[in-house]
This record gives sequence, structure tokens and C-alpha cells, in this order.
Amino acid sequence: MKAQVAAGDGVFEAVKVVEGRPFALDLHLARLAHGAAAVGLPPLDEDGVRRQVADALAGEHLPLGRLRITCTGPGVVTVTASAMAAHPETTTVATAPWPRNERAALAGLKATAYAENVLALAHARGAGEAVFANLAGDLCEGTTTNVFYVVDGELRTPTLASGCLPGVTRALVLEWYGGREVDEPIATVRERADEVFLVSTTRDVQGVIRWDERELPAPGPVTREVAATWRRREAELLGP
Repeated sequence: MKAQVAAGDGVFEAVKVVEGRPFALDLHLARLAHGAAAVGLPPLDEDGVRRQVADALAGEHLPLGRLRITCTGPGVVTVTASAMAAHPETTTVATAPWPRNERAALAGLKATAYAENVLALAHARGAGEAVFANLAGDLCEGTTTNVFYVVDGELRTPTLASGCLPGVTRALVLEWYGGREVDEPIATVRERADEVFLVSTTRDVQGVIRWDERELPAPGPVTREVAATWRRREAELLGP
């Protein structure tokens, strides 16, 4: 692993900031520590990272923003803060032209090796997100998002065995609203889903109005319920 770290590979977290306060920082740092260990980096100095976060947020009050916490080597952690605009209520997605490898060494990690995601978006024909199947042909994830969908009133999302990132927002939607984790062929999901929405740190809950050539109602009734639940409970995890 030492050669990999020296080559610049690492892990990172994007953390939403609301009125100068980081959202779900504990959950993000836990995932960062797991990712760092998975790529062979030494244990994360969590207290040190928290001090860096506080320093980054002290520089400028951000009504809405994001932190990027990047770990790229032994003891090398950088934290930057920047403003961001809210995402629109809906977006479009395109199916990526190649699959995710659910058995890859970096599957399920938020790694800095990001070229595949950039290329997938470039092939997305102007869509707001690209979504991947895995090698089994099942729905996996978007380039920066987890995917939820509704079939016959039931909310579903791919299992972590699909190779998708264990998203913080994904986990909280399942905890706060519910849903079934199941792996299904991406073509079946695209054709059968009554609603589709994306979740991520920066998007929260975002309805999908078109997937490839298929138009979808967005935001649908379940999507609206999930978004309302999110807005109601978000403040519970805003840090100091």
C-alpha cells in the first residue's frame, strides 16, 4: 500500500455546511477513518481534523456550503470550505456506458481516484448525473450519488454488496424514512420505477425527471415525503 499512497491516492469526505455548522460530521469522520484504513493509511487523528474543520469554518460564515476533507498520506489531511448553491428540485440522469466493478479494491470507498466519474459525466449527454450498473448488471450508484426508486409504492435502493458507496445521506434516509435494500437489474429499474430520486451530501433528496429517454414524474409523492422528512430532521445532526 505504501506505493499507492505515495502515488497520491487517498480518500476524502464532502460535508454539507448549513449556517456555518457542519452536517453529520461524526458520520463523515467515521467513514473517512474507515476509508483511510482501507487504503493503508495510518489511524486518523480525529481531534486534529476537528480542529482543522473549526479553523476552516471560522474564516467565513457560510449560509450554505461544503467542507472537503482529504487524507492523502500519513498525517496529511487538508480541509477546505467553500460556498455552494442549492441543487434544483429535480434533475436528469443517463446510464453510464461502462459498469462499476463491485469487486474492485476501491469499491464502496470515497477515493480520490475520480477519473472514471468525470468520464461518465462527460458521456452523460448533458444529464445532471450518470448512473452505473455493476458487473452483475444491477443498479449500483451515480458518480456522486446513491439512487433510490419506488416500485408499487415501495421505496428501494441497491444493497452495499452492489459496490455502491455507503452514503451518509443514504443511511439517514433509510433510518429516518425506511426502504428496502435490494439488487435488481438496472434495465428493470429504469423501466419499472414509478419514481426515482438521488441522494448525496450536497443534493440532499433530488427527484429524477428523466432517465435516458424515459420521462418520470418528479418529485413524486414518495420523493416529496422523503424530502420533507429530511428537512424536518436535518437540524438534529448540525454540529456546533
